[in-house]
Amino acid sequence: MKFLRRKLKNGISVIMEKRELPVVAVSISNPFGGAFEKSEMKGAAHFIEHLFFTGTKTRSSEEISREIEKKGGILNAFTDHEVTSYMFKLPNEHIFAGLEIITDMLINPKFDAEKFEKEKKVILEEIKIYHDDPKRAVYEEIEKNLYEPPFGELVIGNAKSVSALKRDSVVKFFKENYNPSNFVVTVVGNADFDKICAFLEKKFKAGEGTPIPLPIKKRNSEKIEEREGVDQTNFVIAMHAPLPADKKFKVLEIINSYLADGMSSRLFLEIREKRGLAYNVSGNIHPGKNYCFYSIYAGTTKESLPEVKKLILEEFDKIKNMDEKDLNEAKETLIGLKKISSEESVNVMNELMYNELFTRAEDYYKYEEKIRKVTLPEVKKLAKEMINQFSSVTIMPK
Repeated sequence: MKFLRRKLKNGISVIMEKRELPVVAVSISNPFGGAFEKSEMKGAAHFIEHLFFTGTKTRSSEEISREIEKKGGILNAFTDHEVTSYMFKLPNEHIFAGLEIITDMLINPKFDAEKFEKEKKVILEEIKIYHDDPKRAVYEEIEKNLYEPPFGELVIGNAKSVSALKRDSVVKFFKENYNPSNFVVTVVGNADFDKICAFLEKKFKAGEGTPIPLPIKKRNSEKIEEREGVDQTNFVIAMHAPLPADKKFKVLEIINSYLADGMSSRLFLEIREKRGLAYNVSGNIHPGKNYCFYSIYAGTTKESLPEVKKLILEEFDKIKNMDEKDLNEAKETLIGLKKISSEESVNVMNELMYNELFTRAEDYYKYEEKIRKVTLPEVKKLAKEMINQFSSVTIMPK
């Protein structure tokens, strides 16, 4: 493995992990997403991502997908609160075919008026899918309970805001927030770094301006929703957590590993194995550059919910009883899982991109060192601080 970095004349940051593999994964990421939108534009960043796939000035939507997939590759994208990322994975020999496609999407989006309206309908259906799936819905609602609008109004937006979006305003929003000088290009695989950099310098011209996120205001609240036609009670409890740039973020990872990650975690053993109160109990960290929260999910019965919630809070409190053996096991779990995850080039591509967004890409390679430095008093202190205030969302049978 060899790590490379270069800042191009047009401002693009190119980072690469060179690997002796027959495939290469590439992403072009813009540090812009839902956190940059006012309420009336909510969902625009996600909408722009969708529109890029509907065609460019030189390619139809079918040609975009065909030129990647017929070479055995995959093409995808996602929009988060603070980043929108476009990626492909292809056999090495086709890397520049992939780069031609993804740069065309970014430089020459057509924003066809007819397809704009069709894609709006697609996104409105996507919003319904998230709402109608109780497990997805509780994760959406927990963000609303942790953050004031407009941040808490979700990356995808809502039916009202998306329906109100106009083509001209979305195109204007794109031009204001897609400046190649802010792009991060991440490459993992066996490719010619110099040729990639030369290609990107030739394709992109430097722009002006950097997207500025809106202020994020925290809150804590609880919500219970009863639904017809739902058999399971879906419950999420969440709390604000340290940012990835904070050294306490690695402490948070230890807490999750010990408490709610995997079948040997405390909550899985107590809630599922010992009492049979839930099929799924799991913890998740939701990090961003300017926000972070930690959540624990449980799928249970309406009657068992009070006991499940009580057990979650009790196990959080019992972190004060952790010993060095528990700490070391949590560390080994995290370090081992990171190594397993690193086998997949797309995982490493995204990890490098997020590390660059949060701090610096090179921090990805310091993961084990930082985890091993976490102390038992740090874990106990952070657990006590976090559980003082929390939000929760419940969707249960009516």
